[in-house]
Amino acid sequence: MQLQLFFPFPSPSPPPLPQIPTLIITSTLFSSFFFFFLVVLVLFSSHQRRQPKGKILPPGSMGWPYIGETLKFYTQNPDSFFANRRRRYGDTFKTHILGCPCVMISSPEAARIVLVTKAHLFKPTYPPSKEKMIGPQALFFHQGAYHSRLKKLVLAAFLPSVIRGSVSEIEQIVLKFLPTWENTTINTLQEMKRYAFDVAMISAFGHKRDSEMKGIKQLYQCLEKGYNSMPLDLPGTPFHKAMKARKQLNETLRRLIQERRGNEKAGGGGLLGNLLGAKNHKVDQLSDSQIADNVIGVIFAAHDTTASVLTWVLKYLHDNRDLLEAVTREQDGIQRKIIEENRRLTWDDTRHMPLTTRVIQETLRRASILSFTFREAVEDVEFEGYYIPKGWKVLPLFRTIHHCADFFPQPEKFDPSRFEVSE
Repeated sequence: MQLQLFFPFPSPSPPPLPQIPTLIITSTLFSSFFFFFLVVLVLFSSHQRRQPKGKILPPGSMGWPYIGETLKFYTQNPDSFFANRRRRYGDTFKTHILGCPCVMISSPEAARIVLVTKAHLFKPTYPPSKEKMIGPQALFFHQGAYHSRLKKLVLAAFLPSVIRGSVSEIEQIVLKFLPTWENTTINTLQEMKRYAFDVAMISAFGHKRDSEMKGIKQLYQCLEKGYNSMPLDLPGTPFHKAMKARKQLNETLRRLIQERRGNEKAGGGGLLGNLLGAKNHKVDQLSDSQIADNVIGVIFAAHDTTASVLTWVLKYLHDNRDLLEAVTREQDGIQRKIIEENRRLTWDDTRHMPLTTRVIQETLRRASILSFTFREAVEDVEFEGYYIPKGWKVLPLFRTIHHCADFFPQPEKFDPSRFEVSE
C-alpha cells in the first residue's frame, strides 16, 4: 500500500470607437478618483472613531480601510503573518481581516480567559453561511443556559464509560477498511474521512441500521462539499447543492427522530439517544429541529478534524522511521495478546499504548488542526489593560501557542517524548 498525502472562426472586428475629447476623459478620471478619495476618507474616519477617549486598543495595524490586512493574511504564510505581529506588538495585538476588526491573543493565560473564565463575555461566532448550513440551533451558535445544557448532553455521549462499549465495533470498521488499502495507492485524507465518518455514525446514532446510515452519509457528503465554498445560493453552485442536501438531510433526520421517539427500544444510544431523552424540571424535551441541528453540528465538528489528525499521524510516522518501528512493536504486542486470548480489542487495551498516545498528542500539537477560533465580544471589554469594543472578533491563536519555544522547546521538531510523564 502506498500513501499519497494530499495534505474555427475568427471573431469579427469591433466597430471603431468614436473620438472622445481628451478633456472629457481627464475630467471623468479626476471625478472618479476624487469620489474614491472621499469614500476612503469616510471609511477611514469611521474606522478611527471606534476608540473612545481614555480607552487604549491593543497595539497593531488595522491596514487599509475595509480591506484591512486581509490581502497580507492570504498572500503570506499564516504562521509568518501571526509570528511577525507577535514579535512586533506582543502577545495581544489588533488587526483587520475578513472584513472584521480583530484582536489576536497568543498566550495560554489570555486564551483561558476568553474561552473559560470569562467566556460569557465572548460568544462563539461563525459566518452566517456556516450557521445556515449546520443549523441555527446547534450549540456552537449559542451562549447561556441552552448552550450549557447542550454541552452536558453532548459530553455525556463521549464519556469513557460510553466509548468503552464501542471499541470493538470501531475495530471492526478498521478491519473492514484494511483489505481495500492493500497493494494500491490511496488518497490518505479521503480514506481517513471515510473511516472517521463511519465512527462518527456510531457516536451519533448508537446501534445503527445500514439502510438509515447510507442515505445520511450521501447527503452529508454533498453538504460537506459546499461547506467551504463561496456562499452563492445560485443553481449549479456547490453552496446551492449543499443547501438542497441540508434540507433533505433535515427531513431524513426528523423522520428518524420521530421513529425513535415512538419506539423506546429503537431510541438506541449515542448522541441521538441522549438528546431524545433530555428533559429537566425547567425545560421540556428538545424539539426535532434542535436535535437535528446538534447531530449535524457534532458530526461536522468531529469528522473532518479527526480525519486530518489521523492523516498527520501517518505522515509523521512515515517521516520518523525509528518512531514508526517503535509504535509498530507496541501495537504488535497488543495484537499478540488479543490473538492468544481469542478476543477482540477492548478499552483496557487502548490504555496500554503509551507511545501511541504520545504520538497522537504530539501530532495534535505539531499539526494544530484548529489554528485559531473565532469569538466575538458581546459588550465593551477591558482585557489585560486594553479595550476591546463590542462586536470585535477575538481570536485565540492555538497554533502560535503550540509552536512557542517558551512552552515547547524546538517546536518544529516532532518529539512525542515531550509528553512523557515522570513517575
